[in-house]
Amino acid sequence: MRNITVKIVLLAMLITLCTFSTAKPAPQQGSKMDAMTVAELEKAGDQARAQKDYAMAILYFQAALRKDRKNSSLYNKLGLAELRNNDFKAARGDFEKAAKRNSRNSDAVNNIGAVDFMNKNYSSAAKYFKKAVALDETRATFHVNLGAAWFSQKKLTQAIAEYTRAMELDPDALRQDARAGVTAQISSPEERAQYSYLLAKVYAKLGDVDNCLQCLRKAKEDGYRNLANVYKDEEFSQMRTNPKLQEVVPPPIPK
Repeated sequence: MRNITVKIVLLAMLITLCTFSTAKPAPQQGSKMDAMTVAELEKAGDQARAQKDYAMAILYFQAALRKDRKNSSLYNKLGLAELRNNDFKAARGDFEKAAKRNSRNSDAVNNIGAVDFMNKNYSSAAKYFKKAVALDETRATFHVNLGAAWFSQKKLTQAIAEYTRAMELDPDALRQDARAGVTAQISSPEERAQYSYLLAKVYAKLGDVDNCLQCLRKAKEDGYRNLANVYKDEEFSQMRTNPKLQEVVPPPIPK
């Protein structure tokens, strides 16, 4: 059974910054970094980030940027390392620098929105996610992010549209165990129930009966109060004669 949750995706291929942190490498380490090329520093930063040594990754990316201050990709990677190091302010600043140096860097634009989303500034997050989608409409993760921003603002019709497009591009886009990204957990049972029902609509619209029923069961478990709407909402029109649906949500008693 797939575990599905709202996700805000920060892609693994991101890079950022020019406002360097106050952390300073040890003199011997600094001399070593000075002797390394930009490519070598970037590779070392990637390795440190893969090992979750984000403080060291920051130092490598900063050293690389001292040699190449116009590198949008490096700013984005630095921003991602800073974000993982819980320095949201520095991360957002570096994502902005990445986008400024390359206005077509959709990952950097997406990541600005991600920081805003994590700070619960959902309106601003939606603005940046929309821009990321406009830059690259084929990225399922961008649609997932925009859907999450709409859902957090209770704009469910818009959220359904984005989640539907995400799954058209990638059938696994809404899986909790998708490899890219960090999860923004839904806080209350009521929200979880509403979200599960929303996803059931998406799956019904795509003709995925099994996942639709799974989401309806989850909504029922979490106490969703309006399950009877499956017999009213247009998305479920093709499923209403399915006995399995009727097992999960009994049809209304004729008056």
